[in-house]
Amino acid sequence: MTVRSCFLYAVRIVFSKNRTNGRKSLFASMVCIGISLVPLLAVMSISDGMIDGITGRIIGLSTQDVDIFFPSDSEEVSSLEAFFAAGEEASRMDHVIQVYPEVQGTALASSLSGGNYRSGACVRAVPDDIFVRNESFKSLFKLIEGQASFPDGKSVILCQKMAEDLNVGVGGRISLVTARLLDSGMLVPKTAVFTVAGILSCGYQELDALWAFIPIQTGFSFLPRNAASYSVRLKTDGTFTSVVQRVKHDARLLFPLCPVWTWSEMNSSQFENFSSTRILLLLVMVLIVLVASVNISSALVMVTMERLKEIAILKSVGASPRGIQLSFLLVGGICGLGGLSVGLPLGVLAAVNMNPLLNLLERLTNVVGFAIHALSHPGGASGYVGIRLLDPAYYLQDIPVTIGVSQVLGVALMTMLLSLLASLIPAAKAGREKPLDTLRKV
Repeated sequence: MTVRSCFLYAVRIVFSKNRTNGRKSLFASMVCIGISLVPLLAVMSISDGMIDGITGRIIGLSTQDVDIFFPSDSEEVSSLEAFFAAGEEASRMDHVIQVYPEVQGTALASSLSGGNYRSGACVRAVPDDIFVRNESFKSLFKLIEGQASFPDGKSVILCQKMAEDLNVGVGGRISLVTARLLDSGMLVPKTAVFTVAGILSCGYQELDALWAFIPIQTGFSFLPRNAASYSVRLKTDGTFTSVVQRVKHDARLLFPLCPVWTWSEMNSSQFENFSSTRILLLLVMVLIVLVASVNISSALVMVTMERLKEIAILKSVGASPRGIQLSFLLVGGICGLGGLSVGLPLGVLAAVNMNPLLNLLERLTNVVGFAIHALSHPGGASGYVGIRLLDPAYYLQDIPVTIGVSQVLGVALMTMLLSLLASLIPAAKAGREKPLDTLRKV
């Protein structure tokens, strides 16, 4: 049998007008493969978008590409002018696009606008123009209220979750309390009052619950020197390339007494957790596709049993065992291709519309949960707490969808490979059928 005749026979098996159980099983396996591809593509896009979104916020808003940390007793932080001079010196290194000097410390934030509201805060003293000059700050921070600038040295910009915890809005006043360690070992509190100039959100509550921004001039004098962190953060022209390591090496040569860390080193445990979670999710989804592909094997066994006489006649007129095997392999490939033609468009469509689909699913879940709660509790519907499918306290508020062409092609290749592998054993059995034994039984 030629390849063309094998292909024509495979097409005849799949698209025969006879509605046999084997043919129905083949189409059912196509549907199963198509349905299994939808969650696979959706999970891939969600996990990649979520990880990329969180990673981008951690790098762009928290660490930058390379951080140079200056000891509190070093000459570079003896004054604000010396600190800025160190940043200017770092900006002259190769591959460094921008530098952002920052002083960071912890404080207890308390609302002065009424009520007993307190929250721990990571106080970040930053340059006045960082919300304009830093591209990540401009694109990833969303202005909720007020302005993203400091009108004076006693202004503070809060992230949304912290503002909610303190129950304060723009124009409200908060106090920040830090502690300074004296040489005698005694802790002395230091308090300053700030007026809220703006409220921002990066879309990730884990970060929104931490940050309070103040002018760097104020932070340099307010934050206790022996408890604050002084760093110059470097933005390079190759965040995800070897450029970061070269900049780190140059920074160590420029400031030999200062620790220098890259973004991946400072957040290694979190990024490893992201990677392992993504791998586990993809493994589960691939297993679902594998189980769906196994249906092809059982369908081909049924088709082989139904077409024993046909196979015997073909062999009697000169069809080779390898030709029969190739025909049934092609049947499995056609089933995999049919599943791809259904699953890929639906999977991409589901991924693109994942945010509205999740919102709809969340509403339906809460409607059912509300009804069950109202029927099962004597008090009726009171006390019901809504269900959040993706709690923004742990995930991004809006899932950024990323669909890579290479990933879609990889899924298609994997599906076809699994379909062909599932067809190997039934195809081999079909090729080994003996025509004389078969015809004697007819």
